[in-house]
Amino acid sequence: MTDEAQAALRPLMFSVAYRMLGSVVEAEDVVQDAYVRLQERTVSGEEIRNPDAFAVTVTTRLAIDVLRSARRTREVYVGPWMPEPLPDDDADPAHRIERDETLSFAFLAVLERLGPVERAVFLLREVFTYDYRAIGDVVDRDEAACRQILHRAKARLAERRPRFDGVDERDSALADAFFAALEAGDVDGLVDRLADDVVFYGDGGGKAPAIQHPMHGALAVARFLAGLVRRGSRVGVRFERRSVNGAPALWVRAPDGALLSVLMVEFADGSAQVVANQLNPEKLAHLGPVGDTVALFGGRPEA
Repeated sequence: MTDEAQAALRPLMFSVAYRMLGSVVEAEDVVQDAYVRLQERTVSGEEIRNPDAFAVTVTTRLAIDVLRSARRTREVYVGPWMPEPLPDDDADPAHRIERDETLSFAFLAVLERLGPVERAVFLLREVFTYDYRAIGDVVDRDEAACRQILHRAKARLAERRPRFDGVDERDSALADAFFAALEAGDVDGLVDRLADDVVFYGDGGGKAPAIQHPMHGALAVARFLAGLVRRGSRVGVRFERRSVNGAPALWVRAPDGALLSVLMVEFADGSAQVVANQLNPEKLAHLGPVGDTVALFGGRPEA
């Protein structure tokens, strides 16, 4: 394979790794490891008959290993776990992957319910449309076992799978109205644009102030968000609208420009269904300089 052909596989490998791991940093590490193995195979003179299949197989297996080693850490994670935001306008060519339901931040969070092999089988079948024989070759299972694994994975996801319409012009207008109400601290305006059963998550990972449990209900979430804006205005935070994971988002910055959080919103049926605030500095570091929310706002990281 030529260097150009190998480089062309990077978006595919990243697409697999990010969906598997929900982490930009970990996905990049997996892609690099997979890329090295691809180069080693090429240098050795071994023929790679299907480069795409080879890249997906190596990437998936490496991602399964990472998930297995990280499983204990994620089980004791402080507060709700949300993925690392992936900007829609990311300049890295390797990150330019197709946005769909399985890339949404809410859906990636739901995928955490699956074990590593379940997650791999689900994604290979539902996203990358592999047949069961090919999936079996990747995860070292027979076809019947892969069918059972997929059935079990779908059952585990069914109750919590978020509604997802994709972003269209209507959603863009909704997002504009929602963020305008948010930046104004307008509780009534927020309530009008939140679903009655909206859920709010905050991911501080024990390193930034965030709620420990999901918050439910339009009025409760609207009041909480308005309160956050009031606190931010007192210390001079700035807002920047910039989509991530195929959904509208508000980047919250300190007065010096350092990133404090990314507030992500997913719309369906004409209202905001899920709102999540990613504050964990370790999950924001790939986006640029990160500010200290504890120093700026006070309080304990695990609050």
